[in-house]
Order: sequence, then C-alpha cells, then structure tokens
Amino acid sequence: MPPYFYNSVRALYILVVVVACLLGPAATLADAQSTPRHHRHHRMLTDPELDAALVVDAKSGNVLYSRNAESPRHPASLTKMMTLYLLFEKLHQKKIALATLLPVSASAAAQPRSHLRLREGDMISVETAIKAIVVCSANDAAVAVSENLGGTESHFAELMNAKARQLGMTHTFYHNSTGLPDDLQQTTAQDLVILARHLVFDFPEYFPYFRTRQLAWRGISYDTHDNLIGNYQGADGIKTGYIDASGYNLVSTAERDGTRLIAVVMGGLTAARRDEAMVDLLDASFAAEKAKDQHLGGMASDRAKNSLTGAASP
Repeated sequence: MPPYFYNSVRALYILVVVVACLLGPAATLADAQSTPRHHRHHRMLTDPELDAALVVDAKSGNVLYSRNAESPRHPASLTKMMTLYLLFEKLHQKKIALATLLPVSASAAAQPRSHLRLREGDMISVETAIKAIVVCSANDAAVAVSENLGGTESHFAELMNAKARQLGMTHTFYHNSTGLPDDLQQTTAQDLVILARHLVFDFPEYFPYFRTRQLAWRGISYDTHDNLIGNYQGADGIKTGYIDASGYNLVSTAERDGTRLIAVVMGGLTAARRDEAMVDLLDASFAAEKAKDQHLGGMASDRAKNSLTGAASP
C-alpha cells in the first residue's frame, strides 16, 4: 500500500483518541481497549503474548489509555527503577551521599552485560553508579548498590518488595536488583506507573538524573539506551529494559505545556518498534489532553458570556 495510507491510519487513530477523550474517560478507555491493533498500526509493534501499555496523567494519575495493564509481565531492567528508588531514598535521608564510594564485590563484578566492566575491589561513587544504571543499565553497578545498601543482593530484594507493597505495587515481586532473567521476577504496567510517579514526585532533586544522555567511564563513552531522550519533545526519562522473556520494555515520561504524562510499553518486538509504539501513545495522549483542555476552556468561556448576559448556563 502507498505510504500515505499508513499516515492516514495513524492520523485516524489519534483522531479517535481525541474524540473519545472529549466524550469522557470511560469512552477513552473503552475505545482504546477495543480497537484492534491492525487498525492502529500498519505493522505489529509488540508481541501479543508480552504486550502491555498504559498512559496516565502524572499529576492526577488519571488513566488516558490502558491495554493489558494488570497482566503479569517480566520487568527486565525496569527493575532498576526500584533499585534507584531505594538509593534515592537513602540520599534524601542523608544516610549516604553522592560522593560516597561503593566497593565492588566479586559478585557485582561478575554480572553479565550490560555492565561497566567493573572489577572486584573497584570503588565507584554513588553518583557514577546512578548514571551507569540510568544510561547503560549497568548490572554490575546495580549489584554494587544493592549489596552496599542491603548487605546482600537477596536481602536488598526483600527491601525492594517491602517498598513495593508500601507504594501499592500489589502485583510486583522482585528477586534480584538488576532484572536479569528470573522466572520469579514479575510486575505489571500498572505497578510500573505507580513507581514512576513516585520517582517523579518523591525525589525531584534526583529525578533529573533520568535525562542523562551520556556517561564516560575509563575512557569509554556510553550513550543512553533511552532513544526518546533528546529526540522526543519533552521526554526526560525514565528506563528501558530487555530480556527474551519480556521483549523490549520502556517507561517514559514527557512534559508539554504544563502537562506531564507517564507511559509504559511492554513486549516490543524490537527497540525501534517499542519506541514507535511509545511515540504513538504519547502523541495521541498529548493531542487528546490538548483537545480536552480546549473543549473545557470553550465551555468556561461560554458560561462566562452567559453570566454576563443573564442567560442560563447549559
């Protein structure tokens, strides 16, 4: 089919979401969940067995789009969002500092890719560890953090689970701090949005680390795995993840005209298709929110005019 057909399909999808939003939240969800994938995309972007997606307004938590949001999924390196949450919490409590040096154990040094190639006995600062986890999803840095905060990675996983329960992440279970393959490690798109909102609002002083685009370590430059950073208007985090059992995952947040959205895409067939799915969701959701604001603004203007003329408000 000609290229303009595919552009028309995407434009129609965005129009459907905008109109649904004007009809109310229930219509938005119903239409989004019932519209078949092949009507929204000219090619499949996610694995149907691993697929999940969710978009919320960050401030209110209102759901703008939902698909398989409560279905159990493997988080892969999205696990590290919780690893960083617990680290940010210690920093906020001043129980640790950005300059604090973390010793690297043999276990941490033995972690597979992605990694910084840390060696047993190395010392890495907390700030560098944060950047390594955010930028290149370094498993060795994540284990170094977990062992230094929890004594052992297994005990740190218990702390992760306790925090998940406290935050209301009722369908999440952590068995390691990295997200490396583990059948017990599970979460949902819904729980990931809960965690992302807490990262945004609980630690505004540390959340900007999620927009870090590059890290230099021992003469090697590492670029962020999050392709939306610097390439999508308003995008400023949060985390990517991939293992065979999860497909390509992404949690993103972006802000435009005072509206911040948080979105999750899970089960992408490739990193590029995952990113395409995320951009589609964010574009449609920003368009819907803008249309809703304009609609409400028009209603408010009409009421003001009616009150001035003595006419009854509709």
